[in-house]
Amino acid sequence: MDCVFERLVSALEDLSAGRVDSRRVFHGRGRCFPGVEFLTIDLYHPVLSIVLFDEVPEAWEREFVARLSALIVDTPIQGALLQRRYDAGAPAEVIFGTIPEQVFARRGDQRFHLKLGQRQNSGFFLDMEPGREWLETRCEGKTVLNLFSYTCAFSVVALGAKAKHVVNVDMSRGALSQGRENHRLNGLPAEGSKYLAENVLKSWGRIKRPGPYDLAVIDPPSYQPGSFVAKKDYLRVVRRIPELVKSGGEVLACLNAPEMGEAFLRRAFVEMCPECTFVERLAPSPAFPDVDSDRQLKLMVFRYSPSAYAST
Repeated sequence: MDCVFERLVSALEDLSAGRVDSRRVFHGRGRCFPGVEFLTIDLYHPVLSIVLFDEVPEAWEREFVARLSALIVDTPIQGALLQRRYDAGAPAEVIFGTIPEQVFARRGDQRFHLKLGQRQNSGFFLDMEPGREWLETRCEGKTVLNLFSYTCAFSVVALGAKAKHVVNVDMSRGALSQGRENHRLNGLPAEGSKYLAENVLKSWGRIKRPGPYDLAVIDPPSYQPGSFVAKKDYLRVVRRIPELVKSGGEVLACLNAPEMGEAFLRRAFVEMCPECTFVERLAPSPAFPDVDSDRQLKLMVFRYSPSAYAST
């Protein structure tokens, strides 16, 4: 448990120094910290979000809550929320202070609406930061396709970096509605973004119409029966790249499935879109260490170059 509190102390020192960007404070899921593989802690100032993925002994939990409360009682932290992901419905309870009615993820001057303690997803994925940074550096003046956009964080980042236009596609109208709110929250012009509530696998016509795109982000769920199962459906998306992306355009292919490694994505592009060449795999966020890099979030960049492929 000491390794957990060492990282909490460091995060609180940063907070006191005015560094309030949201972050993963402790990541046990990567199995780098024996004995606490079941625990993650995120800081969304002024709230700590704690998740238990396995049931723990009562004595361990009592000690953890007592030490946590003593540590944060005189700090800017207003509340701590503990979610039991191992229980049906993933119930959450406040274990310290109070949780403000509105909590935001913070990224520099940008903010994103959160829904803490609701099932699995809060509304903002902290481990995706290397992908957001990649997009931010190359999207100025470009058109961006954001597939499986969820709450449109990529779109907010792209438009904040002066992208010309972003098309967000997700089958969840609720997620897209939260995405619109994220754009309004950050003062982004409505005309810069478009929202398509579509099943990506069935609505290519509407998705293609605003294209072709300079950049495309593919960030699907790994396993969502009835809508998307990565092992078979990712290939169907990759096959459509020639219809969606300009020659010379880039694709950020994301996959958060521990059981499917980097080789799966490489093979998907070789088989389904050989006109794409592999450029690089983005380095994972250091806040999410893992003993096996193949189990981490995969963020892989490909370039669509049909003319180069044709000449080989």
